[in-house]
Amino acid sequence: MINFSIVFDHRNRASSTEKGPVEIRVTVDRKPYYVTTGIRVYRDNFVGGSITGQADAEELNTRLAIIYRRVQEEANRYVSEGRELDVAAIRRKAWSADKEEQNRDTALIDFIEEQEGMMNLKIGTLKHYRTLRYRLKAFGQMMRWEDVTVENICRFDAWLHRQKVPLSDADKKSGKPEKALGDGAVYNYHKCLKAILNRAVLFGRMDGNPYERLRGKFKRGEKESVEFLTMEEMEAVESLHPVKGTMMAVARDLFVFQMHTGLSYADTQAFDFSQYHKVDGRWATVGNRVKTGVQYVTQLSEECERILGRYGWKLPKIGNADYNHCLKALGAAVGIEKPLHSHLARHSFATKMTAGGAAIQNVARMLGHSSVVHTQRYAKVLPESVFADFQKVEQLTGKKRKK
Repeated sequence: MINFSIVFDHRNRASSTEKGPVEIRVTVDRKPYYVTTGIRVYRDNFVGGSITGQADAEELNTRLAIIYRRVQEEANRYVSEGRELDVAAIRRKAWSADKEEQNRDTALIDFIEEQEGMMNLKIGTLKHYRTLRYRLKAFGQMMRWEDVTVENICRFDAWLHRQKVPLSDADKKSGKPEKALGDGAVYNYHKCLKAILNRAVLFGRMDGNPYERLRGKFKRGEKESVEFLTMEEMEAVESLHPVKGTMMAVARDLFVFQMHTGLSYADTQAFDFSQYHKVDGRWATVGNRVKTGVQYVTQLSEECERILGRYGWKLPKIGNADYNHCLKALGAAVGIEKPLHSHLARHSFATKMTAGGAAIQNVARMLGHSSVVHTQRYAKVLPESVFADFQKVEQLTGKKRKK
């Protein structure tokens, strides 16, 4: 025969100033076993088998109920198998059940954090997952595994579209209005969450990924226009010469290097001159992008060689946040209204090459795009090239008429 009860301080060591343990007594054939719950209270706060009279009483009673239920399950299993109770093993099982129950409310977020350390992510991608955790906490409706449903994912999408892009201190001071998250930013949250849920299925946390029922529901979206610097603005940036050795000088040189090569920030930070070789008198290379692994082709201009010469043929390292902060100051210094950021140099390079008559397929190779579809955005922002084609056709038609 087996009986269970919740008891307080069965050794009678508690006092008015000393807390005593709350335990679960398991009696098998009149032989008592005591399983500690890890909960300690004053004698006056334990009445009728439950905790009372203190601020966390409800939380402690919930925890006590979880442990009590698990002790019953484990002890009954021992008895049914004819084994003597192993109090230490039962306690471990009971406490792990308590911890699991306590963590249910943040199970998804905890899993994301755990996976961040297992997926060998690049720094930029890691930031996306960390921001996803922040957004999920703020959303608050999809923290437990049972909450990860098609309906809640759709609610999360609608909620994300109502969120604002955080402003920098400088933007706040200037009175710049807040903007809602764009389709591209929202899509990236879905992309990260979908990848995490696929891993949850792989590791047995979920039976299936709800995103499988949402195929095509969330679109990346394309920007109506690509922001870039005009030739005059690029020349204005190049004309700047901050004090040598300062972070502003490093930011200027990196930005100009990007404008001449089309390399992304991550690729400049992984720059290795030993991979370059002479082609028709110019240093060139065929490499793979850090972010995507897609192959790209680039060569170094004379300005790039001058920049590398200042740093011993190694590009200087600078944090992305510090880099973009300096770029905004550089842009303000030359009167460029659009905020400078590292990717703007890449856009400007692509636009310059397209405007100069480079074939879209070749520009795609230079940028390391896996498809020319992405590269074609740069051709769309150049109405002058359209006007030039009008003039070419008109001239050709005029010549034929004269003949």
